[in-house]
Amino acid sequence: MAVQRLGLIMHGITGRMGYNQHLVRSICAIRDQGGVALPNGDRVMPDPILVGRNGEKIAEIARKHGIARTSTDIDGALANPEDTVFFDAGSTVMRAGLLTRAIEAGKHVYSEKPIAETIGEALAVAELARKRGVKNGVVQDKLYLPGLRKIKMLNEAGFFGRILSVRGEFGYWVFEGDWGQPAQRPSWNYRKGDGGGIILDMLCHWRYVLDNLFGEVKAVSCLGATHIPTRIGEDGKPYTADADDAAYATFELEGGIIAQINSSWAVRVKRDDLVTFQVDGTHGSAVAGLTRCFTQHRVNTPRPVWNPDQPQTMKFADQWDEVPDNQVYDNGFKAQWEDFIRHVVADTPWKFDLMQGVKGVQLAELGLKSWAERRWLDVPPVETLAQVR
Repeated sequence: MAVQRLGLIMHGITGRMGYNQHLVRSICAIRDQGGVALPNGDRVMPDPILVGRNGEKIAEIARKHGIARTSTDIDGALANPEDTVFFDAGSTVMRAGLLTRAIEAGKHVYSEKPIAETIGEALAVAELARKRGVKNGVVQDKLYLPGLRKIKMLNEAGFFGRILSVRGEFGYWVFEGDWGQPAQRPSWNYRKGDGGGIILDMLCHWRYVLDNLFGEVKAVSCLGATHIPTRIGEDGKPYTADADDAAYATFELEGGIIAQINSSWAVRVKRDDLVTFQVDGTHGSAVAGLTRCFTQHRVNTPRPVWNPDQPQTMKFADQWDEVPDNQVYDNGFKAQWEDFIRHVVADTPWKFDLMQGVKGVQLAELGLKSWAERRWLDVPPVETLAQVR
């Protein structure tokens, strides 16, 4: 068995997602397990260099996790031919420019989403990757979640019959930063000028979830809101939060399926998980969170009686059966990292390229336009947009 090195430039790992999910739970975990197994039995060991503007902070992270290399010079890192993959989990406003520089340097690229702020920028990055012949990918982590993998299994088994609707609830309360309770998200998330806003953030997720599990998104109607207009920044001072912190969206999918997904950073949770999806079909229904999934088949569907004059006696939550964990589920981010590394090194099949990221940006842009114009909008195939360019 041969073990080969994969030089990996990682940018944006000082943020919550970049540090926890991509560095610690993905790349460090892959190192600890002895690398990524290839189809021929060989293994690939990622050798990361951490790149960022705050040299002291990335050096501290590197020491903590036994990583030998750091740099504050992105161009210098991109110039090193021994590092062949560039990954970005930094701020949205910088992403398209960084991906462009990496692709022009001949690097394979893997990126958090959204891959750009606008559909024009996203298309340009995806087309550049295609023209330069570099392998490329965008994080689609929710497809790797145990709960949604169970939904996919049920659908492929025909459990739902004809799917009628999908209902999603996502969100939690992000503290304003006062009353001695620091915010759980960075302040740039709430400023339009810094690429913030929940529509741009979350509709990119919902696009790939809906497309891959239920049917291509054909139309969207979206209402956004800025429920908390003033928050406290990292410097302890108030700032104007002018980006949307909640989105209430309805989607029409192929086959006539209707999907409704609420996304909010200003909601308190009384459900089983921070995100839940309910799928209703002619033969059965399912409700899934991040890990667990519960089902109710047509033959087990109760007959509740509507009587507003009497307290409800049925315990509806008890009438559902849980889908068992018949396999071990790894961290979703790590599982997708392993798939991408195999694609880069062994050319294994891969579908989550930057054009999938373009679809996410497209839906977010249409969601913002729908909100501004207060109307439904069709979602054309992104291939037609590329042809127009």
